[in-house]
Amino acid sequence: MVDSKVPLLTPYKMGRFNLSHRYQYTPGIWTKEQVEAWKPIVDAVHAKGGIFFCQIWHVGCVSNSAERAIVLNSILVTLGTQCFWCYDCNRLQQQYIMLVIHHEITHCHRRVPERETEKASEKMVDSKVPLLTPYKMGKFNLSHRVVLAPLTRQRSYNNVPQPHAIIYYSQRTTQGGFLITEATGVSDTAQGYPDTPGIWTKEQVEAWKPIVDAVHAKGGIFFCQIWHVGRVSNSGFQPNGQVPVSSTDQPLTPQIHANGIDEDQFTPPRRLRTDEISEVVKDFKIAARNAIEAGFDGVEIHGAHGYLIDQFMKDQVNDRTDKYGGSLENRCRFALEVVEAVVNEVGTDRVGFRLSPFANYMESGDSNPKALGLYMVESLNKYGILYCHMIEPRMKKLGEKCETPDSLQPMKDAFKGTFMAAGGYNREEGNKALVNKHADLVAYGRWFLANPDLPRRFELNAPLNKYNRDTFYISDPIVGYVDYPFLESST
Repeated sequence: MVDSKVPLLTPYKMGRFNLSHRYQYTPGIWTKEQVEAWKPIVDAVHAKGGIFFCQIWHVGCVSNSAERAIVLNSILVTLGTQCFWCYDCNRLQQQYIMLVIHHEITHCHRRVPERETEKASEKMVDSKVPLLTPYKMGKFNLSHRVVLAPLTRQRSYNNVPQPHAIIYYSQRTTQGGFLITEATGVSDTAQGYPDTPGIWTKEQVEAWKPIVDAVHAKGGIFFCQIWHVGRVSNSGFQPNGQVPVSSTDQPLTPQIHANGIDEDQFTPPRRLRTDEISEVVKDFKIAARNAIEAGFDGVEIHGAHGYLIDQFMKDQVNDRTDKYGGSLENRCRFALEVVEAVVNEVGTDRVGFRLSPFANYMESGDSNPKALGLYMVESLNKYGILYCHMIEPRMKKLGEKCETPDSLQPMKDAFKGTFMAAGGYNREEGNKALVNKHADLVAYGRWFLANPDLPRRFELNAPLNKYNRDTFYISDPIVGYVDYPFLESST
């Protein structure tokens, strides 16, 4: 075997593994697990109108019993003419790519020499663009300050993360880059939108693992955003058709969908009893534990945008008369109980919190947002969490940017950890925010969605792809998800 002159049968050293030939990682179809794993791949081809045949084989004597490298995930995908996997490569005119993830090693159709990777890293670090300067966030060494914001994508069929998310997140990963997942449900009552992922079942945890592995393989830092939508739901999303729960029983009026056409309908919620709230806190705690089991570096608690935690904090919604309502301290009690539970479960250095005190998403406004924001950051300081992620006051409603005299600066000055700002930022505004110490990190949503190589484009001040709102929330595993182009390698 070793002396063979057939190229495929020549030996090859892959890290510490000595391969006797190069037939490793071929798929099978003899087990139930393999059949299930093929299904989303076939579905992706059919979704684009393709006809897909499976070639079945037996290698016979063209094999041996040499030591095999353990592979966590291996997927062959055909996605037109763009390589959707390798950020370092970005070569066009390439139809096939192999995703082979082994712990921290990623192999793609072009192997990047170590010295080339080091040069690219040095170039990023030495850049004079503020957004591309390194930053130490707790124990995490970030190579730049452009964060992938959490973005609802609605492509996790039956609330289970899918293999196409491997491509989506890995496309947007850079060495030392920080990514936050789409909002991920903490329980079966936490859902309010079609096909959003969860992390409350074993199946969901296992489905997240190869996605996390893909990000880690490219050197990224990956946090899972955990949420409960509260009253932003209807009985169709709830177990056994029950009504959604909230801090209140006030109904939410129908909302125009993000596509500007459809209307989201909400079932009037049921006010959580005082004795039930601890169970929801426990759901967040277990979700955080599951996230760490799935391999995530930490979790971000979603306390913004009119979802359950925000429904407790905002006085426009919270009309309770128990210890969770009335005063500012009482209204923030639930949020801080969640923080305490999650911190106790996974550690302070693995927890972030997202806030939108000035926003009025989903009819969740507050009469004194500045006081709310300051109270929360000062309270979060007591728990020593890793970061606070706050939405700019100019983003009062979804997708709308308005002029306002309000500022996050008092909250930034008061918070002792890493402060991340988000909301309508472009390259120039992001750089300015860092220079003026308005933020330590800047999260980008729509622009990162449409430009998977956004840090690179910011480095070169290159033109940006325009995003298409019509494909933000469709279920297609490719369109509007992994088909946004990279810069050509000649750029």
